Amino acid sequence: MDKIRLGSSELKVTPVCFGCWQMGQTYWGKQPKDVLIDAVHKAIDLGVNFFDTADAYGDGDAEEILGEALKDVRRSDVVVATKVFHHFYSDGHRHGDLSHDYVIWECEQSLERLGLDYIDLYQCHSFDPYTHPGDTAEAMEKLKSDGKIRAYGVSNHTIEQLRTARSFGNYSTLQTFYNLIEPKGEEDLLPMSLAEDVGVLAYSPLMRGLLTGKFTGEETFDDLRDNDDRFKGERFKRLATNVRNLKPIADKYGLSITQLSVAATLMHPAIHVAIVGIKNADQISEAVGAVGKTIELEDYHAIRKTLSA
Repeated sequence: MDKIRLGSSELKVTPVCFGCWQMGQTYWGKQPKDVLIDAVHKAIDLGVNFFDTADAYGDGDAEEILGEALKDVRRSDVVVATKVFHHFYSDGHRHGDLSHDYVIWECEQSLERLGLDYIDLYQCHSFDPYTHPGDTAEAMEKLKSDGKIRAYGVSNHTIEQLRTARSFGNYSTLQTFYNLIEPKGEEDLLPMSLAEDVGVLAYSPLMRGLLTGKFTGEETFDDLRDNDDRFKGERFKRLATNVRNLKPIADKYGLSITQLSVAATLMHPAIHVAIVGIKNADQISEAVGAVGKTIELEDYHAIRKTLSA
């Protein structure tokens, strides 16, 4: 699979990234560890080299499972991204913390859980309004100079928060919520990122599974979608119908609706990577089928119009 340079960093990654939120064993329910590890191995067999996790996913559980999955994989064959922000405690409570010393300390904890000597991309999981951004950037630069990380970026930042972070440090990537149903950031974050060579990682490109076309709008859920209004009542039925109406366009390109959604997301010139949340090997196999597919512009606009109906 062809790889791309991620923004101004030196990281070369596949356009589909294996998202590890489901490994956290919390918001998405308990997932069999062996199934998750098999999925990681399948991804590598298919040519995927990019894996995104966070210390907050299960308070370290996701990092540990990913580390176990990668323990026999040649280090140079994978690019591992994780995040820091949530200062969590043994009693379960947590708060935001991007202070200099905590970033340094927590990076060491992530390295231990992952079983790695360095992290390829270390990201601020959110913006910390109570820490001076210069202190956070100084910590990131120290980690980089010490060889603990290769590059650093931000996640869940507004355009002003991104500007602020980049005025103090060399943040080369932005991870942001984006999908074809709710294409947030097209008026501000994405143009800025494109202009300044910030590598954009779009998370939730399948809108928590809605853009797979596998729902009728009648389903119920026992995970975080149970409290998501997009998966309830008439709104859910309307959105599910709109997505299923994409099938003729998907068929035209020999793609599933999942693959069409990922391929169309990657068409945005600012978006480098689609992070697809993975529970099993079949899901990563399907997502990879979107790589390298180009949708004609007329069909792309037809997709957007269908989803906004």
